[in-house]
Amino acid sequence: MNDLNPREIYWRKNKALIRNLLIVWAVVSLGMSILFVQPLNSFNLGRVPFGFWMAQQGVIYVFVVLIFIYAIQMDKLDRKYGNGSGKKPD
Repeated sequence: MNDLNPREIYWRKNKALIRNLLIVWAVVSLGMSILFVQPLNSFNLGRVPFGFWMAQQGVIYVFVVLIFIYAIQMDKLDRKYGNGSGKKPD
């Protein structure tokens, strides 16, 4: 990455972050609410089967947490690379 300028590094890290968070969201939403719903239903959250709860509510909570993770990580990237302009902040 030595031959890349700071702006290119910034955008590569930005795209990698987005890709990784979308992979997590896809695995959680597909896995916990479709593929593994029967094994998860053997556990209860209150009186509701856990697989059903994940399909209805849990995936939304995971998505909201991922939004906060994205915001925090992007703030760090923006501070490090000067909002993607390639200039270091003062």
